[in-house]
Amino acid sequence: MLTANPQSWFSWDFTLVKNGESLADIDLSSWREKGALTVASSTYRVYREGLCSGAFLLESNGTVVARAHKPSAWTRRLVLDFGGAQFELKPRSAFTRGFHLLKDERIVGTLLPASFLTRKINVELPEDLPLQIRAFIVWLTVMLWKRDASAAT
Repeated sequence: MLTANPQSWFSWDFTLVKNGESLADIDLSSWREKGALTVASSTYRVYREGLCSGAFLLESNGTVVARAHKPSAWTRRLVLDFGGAQFELKPRSAFTRGFHLLKDERIVGTLLPASFLTRKINVELPEDLPLQIRAFIVWLTVMLWKRDASAAT
């Protein structure tokens, strides 16, 4: 299992860790919905296509590696496409912060807060997904959490 640990108390930046080893840095910009992932020695750019209704793109050296779009503006669901595969990131319920990752309507992963009062995330995603894709899924989850936190204030 992976964990995504906030880099500081008030930061929306995380470090993806497995067995005490740092695997990736996940940075969420303070402005707009964009950021970066650093996996091994590679940096990936994450940004939203267009102003406010386009897909979220994961890009490496000018090439789009993956995209995630909202099928409806009224839900917290995202459909993720990469390498010909399609997944869905969907809330576990309307009342919790946890998310499920689905493939063909079957749960293949979960992203859950470690406890009620923390932003630390316990991440169980398929090992056969490339690390940058798993980091992108965590980035999307954190972005949705940040939206919820901003809406509550």
